[in-house]
Amino acid sequence: MFGTALSAGVPSWAMAASQDDEVAAMRREMRQMLGEIRQLQARVARDESGAKAARHGAPAGRVRVARAAPPPWTGPEPVIGTPPAVPDRTLLTFGSSSGPRSDAGSRLITPEGPPSSWSDFRAATARDETMHIGGMAIGFPEGRPTIASDDGAYAFSLGLTAQEDIGGFVGTAPKRGEGKGNFNPLTENARRIRLYFSWRYKDWVANVTPEFGNATADGSVSLFEANLNYTGLRHTILTVGYFQPRMEEESAERASSFEFMERPTIVDLVRNLAGGVARFSVGGEHAEKRWLAAAYFTGQKYGDRSKDTTITDSQTGAVARIAGRPYVSKDIDVHVGAGATSAFKVNQSSTGRNYTFSDNVEMPLGETSLLTSGALTNVAQIWAAGPQVGFRWRNFLLKSEYYHIGVERGAPPAARRPCRRWASTVVRRGNYTLFGKGRAYNAKTAAFTTPGVIYDFDPLHDQWGAMEVSGRWSVTDLGDVPDQGGKGINGNQQTVWEGGVNWYPTRHVKLMLDYDHFIVSRSKGVSGGVNLLGRSGNAVMGRVQASF
Repeated sequence: MFGTALSAGVPSWAMAASQDDEVAAMRREMRQMLGEIRQLQARVARDESGAKAARHGAPAGRVRVARAAPPPWTGPEPVIGTPPAVPDRTLLTFGSSSGPRSDAGSRLITPEGPPSSWSDFRAATARDETMHIGGMAIGFPEGRPTIASDDGAYAFSLGLTAQEDIGGFVGTAPKRGEGKGNFNPLTENARRIRLYFSWRYKDWVANVTPEFGNATADGSVSLFEANLNYTGLRHTILTVGYFQPRMEEESAERASSFEFMERPTIVDLVRNLAGGVARFSVGGEHAEKRWLAAAYFTGQKYGDRSKDTTITDSQTGAVARIAGRPYVSKDIDVHVGAGATSAFKVNQSSTGRNYTFSDNVEMPLGETSLLTSGALTNVAQIWAAGPQVGFRWRNFLLKSEYYHIGVERGAPPAARRPCRRWASTVVRRGNYTLFGKGRAYNAKTAAFTTPGVIYDFDPLHDQWGAMEVSGRWSVTDLGDVPDQGGKGINGNQQTVWEGGVNWYPTRHVKLMLDYDHFIVSRSKGVSGGVNLLGRSGNAVMGRVQASF
C-alpha cells in the first residue's frame, strides 16, 4: 500500500530520475528490507506461539508452529527520488563493503588468526549481516563463510589463503671453477594454497588445514595444521595437535600479512628448531590488551617418520614467547618482547642425531641454498633466544629482531665436540603506508597487522585501497670453528638487502613485488661446488594473494 501510494503521488520528473543507477540501488535495498521484515515477523510469530503454548502447559519440545509463506510483493516497485549527495561516499547500503570501514574492519582477512571464544564468536555474528533460515544462521563473521546454529553453539566455517609467485634471478653467474646451481631466470610457484576447515561447539574449536602449496615447487600436498582448541578461559587459548607455535614477531604476523613475501632467514632457522608448520604441540597462550605470554611443549613435525623411516626416537622441545606493549597512543605503538626455543633432543635416525642449518636467499623459487652450517653430528641439544622490538609512529613502522643460536654436541662422550655459539645477527625492517590506514598492533597476536583498506578499489570514485613500501636488512652468521660440519666445512654468512611494495585493492586481495640483493660467503658445504668462492646476485619476485 505504501509503494502504491508513493508511486501514484510522485511527479513524472521523479519517475524519470528513478532510472538513475543510485535509485535502482535504493529499490534493491527497499526490497531487501521488506524481506527482512517478513523474516522478523515470522520469527516473532513463532516465538509468541511457543510462549503461548508453554503458558498452557504444552511441552516446549512438542510445540509446532504453522508457518505460512508470506505473500509475494505484487505492488509497484518503490520509487524514491535521488538521494542527497553525501561527501566521500559515506552513505552505505545494507550488504555493502565499499567503506568507510572501522579500523578493525579495514584490515586484511587473515584466516590463520587465533580462534575466538564462544562469546566473541556470537558477538561477531551479531555485528555482521546474517541470514536466519530454519534455526540456522548463515553469514560471514570475521570475514569467513560460516554456517551456525542460531545460538552459535554449533558452527562450521571455511577459509582460504592462496599465494602464486612469479619471478627469477639476475646476476648470479658462477665464478670460475664453481658449479652453476639452480637460479632460474623466470619461474612460477604456488607458494601457499591452504583451505581452512573449522568446527566449533561452544568454546571447543577443531581446525584442519590441508596445504596444497610448496616452498620451492608446485604440487606438494601436505598438512598445515590439525588441532583441537579450548577458548573457554578468559583471553586464553589451549591447543593440542599439529600446530605452528610462534616465538617471533615476524611469524606472529601470519603469512598472509607479511611485509615481504617470506620471513628473514634467521627467523626461519630458529622457528624450525622446535616450532614451524605442523609441529605436534601441547600448550597455550594468554593475551591481554598490553601483553601476551605463550608456551608450548613440542614434538616432531607431521610427516617426519614418513620422510625418514629409520627414525627410532622422535624429537622433543619447547617454544616460549612473552611480549608487551609498554606505551600506546593514537599515533604511537611500542612493542617489546622475547622468544626462546629449544630442541631437547632431535630425531634419532640410522645416522644418529644430526642437524643441518640451511636456507635460501629469502626468495623461495627453488634456488640452491647457499647458506649452510654443514651437517652437525652428535647433537645433544639446540636452542635459540633473542629480543624483538617495534615502534610505530602514525603510518611509519620500524621493527627489529635478534636471535642467538647454541648447539650442544656430546654423545658419545669420547667424541665430545665444542659447543657452537652462533651470533645470528640483527634483522631490521622499515615500513611506510602510502595510502590507506597504517599498520596497527593486534593485541591478540602481539604483532603488527596489515594496512587498513578504508575503501575498496574503485578508480571511478578515486578509491585505490591501501599501499605500503618496506625495506629490510638481515644477516645470518653460521660460521664458528673450523671443520664444524665435516672436513673443510666451517659454515658461512649471508646478508640480504630487500625492498618491496604491497598493494591491497580490497581486504581479501594483496599484490606484492619484492627486490632482493644477496651476498653469501663461501662454503664447501654446499653440494655441487656451487659456493666455493662466495656468491652474490639479485632476485625479483611478484605475488598474487587471495584470502577469505
